[in-house]
Amino acid sequence: MNKTLVMKFGGTSVGSAAAIRNLIEITRTAKTQWPNVAIIVSAMSGVTDLLLNTAHASERGELEPVEAALRAIRQKHFAALDELAPHATDVREQINAYLDEFKALCHAMNVLGEATPRALDAIASLGERMSAPLAAAALAAAGVPATAIDAAEVVVTDSVFQSATPDMEATTVQVERKVRPVLEAGRVPVITGFLGANKQGVVTTLGRGGSDFSGAIFGVALNAAEVWIWTDVPGVMTADPRVVKAARTLPELTFREISELAFFGAKVLHPKTIRPVIERGIALRVKNTFQPEHPGTEIVPDNHVAHGSVRSVTAFKGQCITTVEGRGMLGIPGIAARTFAAVARTKTSVSMISQASSEQSICFVIPKSTAETVIAALEEEFRLEIARKDIERVWASEECAVVTVVGAGMRHTPGIAGKVFGALGAANVNVIVIAQGSSECSISLCVAAAQADEAVRAIHELIVV
Repeated sequence: MNKTLVMKFGGTSVGSAAAIRNLIEITRTAKTQWPNVAIIVSAMSGVTDLLLNTAHASERGELEPVEAALRAIRQKHFAALDELAPHATDVREQINAYLDEFKALCHAMNVLGEATPRALDAIASLGERMSAPLAAAALAAAGVPATAIDAAEVVVTDSVFQSATPDMEATTVQVERKVRPVLEAGRVPVITGFLGANKQGVVTTLGRGGSDFSGAIFGVALNAAEVWIWTDVPGVMTADPRVVKAARTLPELTFREISELAFFGAKVLHPKTIRPVIERGIALRVKNTFQPEHPGTEIVPDNHVAHGSVRSVTAFKGQCITTVEGRGMLGIPGIAARTFAAVARTKTSVSMISQASSEQSICFVIPKSTAETVIAALEEEFRLEIARKDIERVWASEECAVVTVVGAGMRHTPGIAGKVFGALGAANVNVIVIAQGSSECSISLCVAAAQADEAVRAIHELIVV
């Protein structure tokens, strides 16, 4: 039986000396129970956003933020290093070298007036490349032998910068070469999450949920028995605890349930990050770094027995409803295809679709920030139809939120939709658009942005864990 445990620690779990102390104790305890422990680390909380925001400022011709960012990032890392591993001068030099690289890249963007995806990946990767040596040095200073490993030397990806896909066969070969010997020597590999490199050795990043994805990649490549994702909440919750004070941890969720929640804005694992682990039958848990004794949430296969009905509710804010309407659309084939082809050309993600049976309108939900671009693309696509008045207008609503109710057991329980809409009606929440997937695992509905939290609270009353 494989005795390897892979643990991934998020940004808040390595965000300060105090947080890293928790990581050290969690790792020390794990080493008493598992012969092989590998850990993946994110950048320290806030660092990646600061790196990228500063890069974009440089692109716009603003160099003042660069020095401020350098000071803030250096101070954050050195404060933790001084407290946890004050004699690790090599790590201090590494961090300074990465900050010099960051400064040089920002100056290049300033001169060119452009931030390419390749350059942005180089900058975005620096947070993890600084946190991994820091965490490894802290572990070693605390008596837990550890070795920092740069995933750019291990995870082999394609060249789709900002959303790269790993080549698992090539990556597994590299893992056996670079990571397995560290484990066999009794040490803990501390690996940079979120990044890899293409076959030419150019750094790439894995996109949304990238550090969690790294956890899955190494879990599969090492043929681990379990993967634990450490974050700042005690597992996956029935709702956002900032919105619903009574929100509680779900002991388990199916892959399909967590996929629905992740797509609709819940701060949980992105589906692509966990699919490789689930498909290989590797046990997966989401746990809280600051409450390590809490069992957290276990992610189980879809064929697992579903418990209850409504499991969780989430709100995906910052959205708007875009509508293409006109009496001349009736019975004309291809309108929907052309609509979504035009939207796809803007690289905009559509979260909900609804069409009237009369075929006189199509409406769909997109991020509010993309509405102007999408409407321009649709007006260009349908300029002849608009001129002939077959399509009367293309327009976007005010900001709204997509509220999603999730539960694999919903398909076996009659009347769930009636209860959901009854709860919303009792709370005086107006539903604008409704959609239910054929999987019957979720019901999504659009409400005004101002009513999103009230809608979540009303639906949460239906949940029984």
